[in-house]
Amino acid sequence: MKLLGKTALITGGTSGIGLATAKLFVREGARVAITGRDASRFEQIKAELGKQATIIAADVRSVADMRNVSKQIEDEFGALDIFFANAGVALSTPLASTDEASYAELMDINVKGVFFSMQAVSPILREGASVILVTSFLNQVGREGLSLLSASKAAVRSLARTWSRELLARRIRVNAVSPGGVDTPLHDRGRRTPEEVKARKAELASRVPLGRLGEADEIAQAVLFLASDESRYILGAELVVDGGISQL
Repeated sequence: MKLLGKTALITGGTSGIGLATAKLFVREGARVAITGRDASRFEQIKAELGKQATIIAADVRSVADMRNVSKQIEDEFGALDIFFANAGVALSTPLASTDEASYAELMDINVKGVFFSMQAVSPILREGASVILVTSFLNQVGREGLSLLSASKAAVRSLARTWSRELLARRIRVNAVSPGGVDTPLHDRGRRTPEEVKARKAELASRVPLGRLGEADEIAQAVLFLASDESRYILGAELVVDGGISQL
């Protein structure tokens, strides 16, 4: 029970890494709030997570939504020990064909969403709280057609450092977890058939030294470490969990 008695907020917690982390946090004793946009899934997720979890409809692109989330958590929990800024999107953005709408969607979710979510919850973070951001192996390498996704994750990597310095007086630790390719519903977006999804996942797995995509639970375990007191001497760092793709 590494998180017994602690409170946590996870954005984008209704699927993939966010949901896997929420389930793990609950098992480890935390009271957890998650945000998401797909209200049709809320009842099912509430049943999976149990009474230790609160689900809040919110879009990280909306500053007003995230301020409302912060207010609701303050009313229910009092304060936060853990903030996992997980909500994100992955889009292909080739230089020649990317339009302004695609730019806005990706950067608004991956950068603006992280920044203003943090701004909203910062006042209710307890002294000594742990904040975990999501970067990507893409901030270490160059991949054709993924310039904006890579740039957005490089920006988030920088935020882990600068916020660690900015919040040092409150002993709030800001770290990042850097996944590689992970088998989540994120890969389904923009692909019309199960065969297309399967082919895309196989292509991604072929690039990984370990020969497979990661699992959401494997990333959740890394987030748990950064959220817990076991990482109390770590701040401004990036924990890479990518099967070796950025290293080998």
